Amino acid sequence: MSSNVLALYRKFERMPAGRWLFSRAVCLKAPYFASISPRFVALEPGRCEATLRHRRRVTNHLGTVHAIALCNLAELTAGVMTDATIPPSMRWIPKGMTVEYLKKATGTMHGIATPDIPVVEAASSYDLPVSVVVNNDAGEAVFRARIAMWVSPRK
Repeated sequence: MSSNVLALYRKFERMPAGRWLFSRAVCLKAPYFASISPRFVALEPGRCEATLRHRRRVTNHLGTVHAIALCNLAELTAGVMTDATIPPSMRWIPKGMTVEYLKKATGTMHGIATPDIPVVEAASSYDLPVSVVVNNDAGEAVFRARIAMWVSPRK
């Protein structure tokens, strides 16, 4: 059940600066995510964790991490988790996202994505809801997202 992204992560994480290299590789494949300079912390089937440093590039006019930077972190972790979790015979695409801003987002953000239902191989397409919680350094939830992934058999 190991995907290419999961195999790549496992290969890189054994190397010095491997998680940084993996983060760069993901951003080369999906360049838009480089705008938040994420760092992957953990990846396994059913769970992905990445961080986002609070710095000027992702700061809004209030001095907090911008809402869209939090959305980017949520979509990134949900997508990589989904890719690492679904069977090789399946593919995915996000089809919607709902978000909640819970409190001011300051400091390093820690996004954790997990599927809401068991991920299965199927002959037909299905909705896979993915929950993402983003915590601050104190472990307090500052943002929540639910991303609807559309999982379908590869043609």
